Amino acid sequence: MSLLASKPQTSDAPGHTDSVAAFVPDQSRAERTTSYAVADFPVPSGREEEWRFTPVDRLQSLFAETTGTPLSREALLPEGVTVSTLSREEWQAAGAPKPADRAAVVAVDRAESVTVVDVPAEAQLDEPVRLLLTGDGSLSHAHTLIRVGAFAKATIVLRHDGDAQYSELLSLVVGDGADVTLVTVQEWDDTALHLGQHDVVVGRDATARHIAITLGGGIVRLNTNASYAGPGGSFEALGVYFADAGQHQEHRLFVDHEAPHCRSNVEYKGALQGDSAHTVWVGDVLIRASAEGTDTYELNRNLILTDGARADSVPNLEIETGEIAGAGHASATGRFDDQQLFYLQARGIDEDTARRLVVRGFFASIVGRIGVPGIEEHLMDAIDRELEGAA
Repeated sequence: MSLLASKPQTSDAPGHTDSVAAFVPDQSRAERTTSYAVADFPVPSGREEEWRFTPVDRLQSLFAETTGTPLSREALLPEGVTVSTLSREEWQAAGAPKPADRAAVVAVDRAESVTVVDVPAEAQLDEPVRLLLTGDGSLSHAHTLIRVGAFAKATIVLRHDGDAQYSELLSLVVGDGADVTLVTVQEWDDTALHLGQHDVVVGRDATARHIAITLGGGIVRLNTNASYAGPGGSFEALGVYFADAGQHQEHRLFVDHEAPHCRSNVEYKGALQGDSAHTVWVGDVLIRASAEGTDTYELNRNLILTDGARADSVPNLEIETGEIAGAGHASATGRFDDQQLFYLQARGIDEDTARRLVVRGFFASIVGRIGVPGIEEHLMDAIDRELEGAA
């Protein structure tokens, strides 16, 4: 936690920008702008606190107010699950969180409509809802709302591949007493750009899990935000990412504890290899004065496999009440442990296999909790392929 200076006053004159105010951080995470209006979000310069790690010069196409073409979509829907559309005005009336940055508000403004996935109340889905989005290299915007009814149980898998310049706003609204897992997989081509805002609204006594798996893309930046619509809610955010040479992978989380007696747990692990591979993890947790009985923890660990890679990790915890069950955070970044490698090689295991075993063990604590066997196997195979490519 840190104390940040107040923002200086800015002129009301049209077109005036205070060069200092443009990048002084807000005192509280809750102060950051959310709005439906594109004009409320200037094009990022890279000096702003929320964009300072991001190569914004390569993202100008996603900040421009330009209409793109939708990604190709394939859907596998269990019985009872439906897909429909809403207008932007109907989406606003539904009460989902507002866009929180330039790319998200442009996605809302330029998407043709809001795609709505509905899981009915009390449904118990035996198979995941599967959505495959494939890009053809074009500019694309998406606006998606996933609604899960009260006391339903569902898993939704959202997979991205191909090439695209893609921005999205995705809202997951979890009904009271429901149990939902959303898995988002990024396996883009190396030239793809992906900026996403994912909002999770957890109902009273509901359980929501957001799992981010990022293995591809030139630049991938996901903002995952969680809030609570009532007491007793539980939110878990898990993440696995693997960056190769030249890739930028950025994961930002904001857990807003406003309702009392809610829980959150965040755990992300990443590996990096190759010159200029860059990962960023920023975890913000805000416990408001009204959120008595909160229990929260966030953890990020990074494994650097080669020289030339860089991992930035910034956990933040903001507490406005002392009446909580627990709160903490931890972050660690380290190089590959040569002693572990030596130990395995001393027992007759060749170097490539030993490296693979160490990395698989590093990720195992998260991968084993995803809960979708096909995704778990696919992820470990993909990690193996990353390591084989480096070898």
